Amino acid sequence: GGSRGNSGASGYGAVIEDAKGRVVAELNGFLGIRTNNYAEYSGLLAVLKWANENGTKSLRVVSDSELMVKQMQGKYKVASPILRPLFEEARKLSRNIPSFEIRHTLRGGNKQADRLANEAMDKGMRQHRPG
Repeated sequence: GGSRGNSGASGYGAVIEDAKGRVVAELNGFLGIRTNNYAEYSGLLAVLKWANENGTKSLRVVSDSELMVKQMQGKYKVASPILRPLFEEARKLSRNIPSFEIRHTLRGGNKQADRLANEAMDKGMRQHRPG
């Protein structure tokens, strides 16, 4: 997830791979004017919903959002009243997956997802220009 400005035009992107590293889904969406953290949680929720709808039994999420990862791991509290409902929904959906793991990577570790988030922001900004 990302935003251009904080808050700014935001979007998320996610790449879902099977156990052999083959891409099985690419998800992205424009979110309007939101914060970067909101966009990160929106990407996580999109992946968790996809996983639940597709009967996924094992899921490892790799994100460049250290804040979100540590909140999901229970290491940081979620103080934001805007993020709290997203966090709670993510926790609920993750509990439906028998083997769920979330870990942090540096930004270069998820270039495909970053590309998808930027595509969503570009498309959304073109479609939502005034006039």
